[in-house]
Amino acid sequence: MQKTYTRRHVISAITLATASSSVLLQGCDSAPSTVKIGVAQPLSGNLAALGQDLLNGVNLAVAELNKEGVRVKGKLVTLEVVAVDDKANPETGKEVARQLVDAGVVAVIGHLNSGVSIAAAPIYAEKNIAQMAISTNPKFTQLGFPTTFRLVANDTLQAKAIGSFSASKFRASKYAVIDDNTPYGKDLAEGATKELIAAKKEIVLKQSFDDKTRVFDELAAKIKETGIEVVVTTLSDFQNLALLQALKKIDYTKVFMLGGDTIKTTDMLKGAGIVSGLFSTSPILDVQEFPAGKNFLEKYLATYKVAPAYAGHYTYDAMYVLASAIRRTDSAIPQDIVQVLRKIDGYAPVTGTMRWDENGEQRYGVIGVSAARAAQWEPQVRSDNW
Repeated sequence: MQKTYTRRHVISAITLATASSSVLLQGCDSAPSTVKIGVAQPLSGNLAALGQDLLNGVNLAVAELNKEGVRVKGKLVTLEVVAVDDKANPETGKEVARQLVDAGVVAVIGHLNSGVSIAAAPIYAEKNIAQMAISTNPKFTQLGFPTTFRLVANDTLQAKAIGSFSASKFRASKYAVIDDNTPYGKDLAEGATKELIAAKKEIVLKQSFDDKTRVFDELAAKIKETGIEVVVTTLSDFQNLALLQALKKIDYTKVFMLGGDTIKTTDMLKGAGIVSGLFSTSPILDVQEFPAGKNFLEKYLATYKVAPAYAGHYTYDAMYVLASAIRRTDSAIPQDIVQVLRKIDGYAPVTGTMRWDENGEQRYGVIGVSAARAAQWEPQVRSDNW
């Protein structure tokens, strides 16, 4: 079950939600008939396809769990998804976080963007609401909140993967490092730069762009002028596609592009074949890399009529682990759920298991490298210790 809440709907529900929360926090033995799960992702704008995929994963899991039956204190409850659009914007992220709190959610699966997750985290933490994020910037779990849980490996490991793979894969010396000036992109680019320098690679060009930039003719000209052989990028897929087209326009395509996890999308496959090689490092392993991935993919396609765009299988698993925590604590009180999540080694139907360390980092996180080959991303190598 899902509801998308507007500001008007949320404000009208504040009194009821607050009253319900008060009863729960007083330790009442009765269970609510509905348990609300917040999902905060970019559902409009340039990253809408990724955000919708993450929401789809939760909705698919909730439909199955409601059919299976979830009980709290012996009472059958209905899981309800409260979806909000954070617009990939930190300020909007804080606003929708407050809306979710006011709506009475017991946990939140969000956000995609690290800057948004970091901005919203104190709001969830104040109300002891678990925040399960796909965001990869290490700062997210360094805030010191017990409510932050990362679903995948962080960018410290991803930066090492970029340096290690670049040093061993490409017979090149001249590199460009490009980022989108967000906390995710800039910090990952900095980490990658350090790893590349340690591998004795020359960083000829280093540049930041706004995360909405779409015109890269000037950058393409600089890449050609300086004879760059490898472009390491933390730009989003639509930006990298624009850069590839700009390089093609000036007939400078004998380069390799290695992107972060936001490059590993179905849309980005449109760039396969334009340059000498298109690669992605990502903590998001393709659904087909898991033994149970085929079954998930079939269900996803049957439900949504499109292939997963990004990481819906991770949010699907996160919802199952969250439901397990609710069952184990036999409570719909947010603080109780957080305490169980801190200790759980939860069964995740697709990826296998989810478990967090004392800081909320995913214990089983890995970084994989994939190559774009026509209609798919082909796994090359993966490791949890680059």
